[in-house]
Amino acid sequence: MNTLISILLIVAGIIALLLIIGLFTKREHYVKQEIIINASRQKVFDYLKLLKNQDEWNKNAKGDPDKKEEFKGTDGTVGFILAFSGNKNVGEGEKEIKNIIEGKRIETEMRFVKPIAFTASLIMDTESISDNQTKVNLIHSGTMKYPLNILIQMFEKMFAKQMDISLSTLKNVLEK
Repeated sequence: MNTLISILLIVAGIIALLLIIGLFTKREHYVKQEIIINASRQKVFDYLKLLKNQDEWNKNAKGDPDKKEEFKGTDGTVGFILAFSGNKNVGEGEKEIKNIIEGKRIETEMRFVKPIAFTASLIMDTESISDNQTKVNLIHSGTMKYPLNILIQMFEKMFAKQMDISLSTLKNVLEK
């Protein structure tokens, strides 16, 4: 009985410590990754602004070939929504195009329901390096509510790795 009480006190102490750490941990996350693609900026931009194309290059979108998708609006325009539901690799949620600066930037909002509920911003910037070279910046940012914010460093590392894989795949797709 004393052992059980000791174990419960240790577990309660660890939980309390994590909750206290969460009070002093940042709540905003920001990850920026980039890649140079050997294609014109317009070609890259025209491809990126279509959210349906993410099934070809986005690591998370490719995570479940049997996922269900629903579309609202016209892809490549402000207000277009891509809703998705899939396995644990994909989760459930939706992406909405919030702003487009033609030829330069696509801003989307991601609203996840599963595996954990949170909202994030995904920005895709294109910049001409030369007539046939484009730098793509992929920026993932948002806020995680307390107490999930104690996981921010882990999520930032995970997002960076996923974004690198996605950008490499995007490069391969566009340089075919």
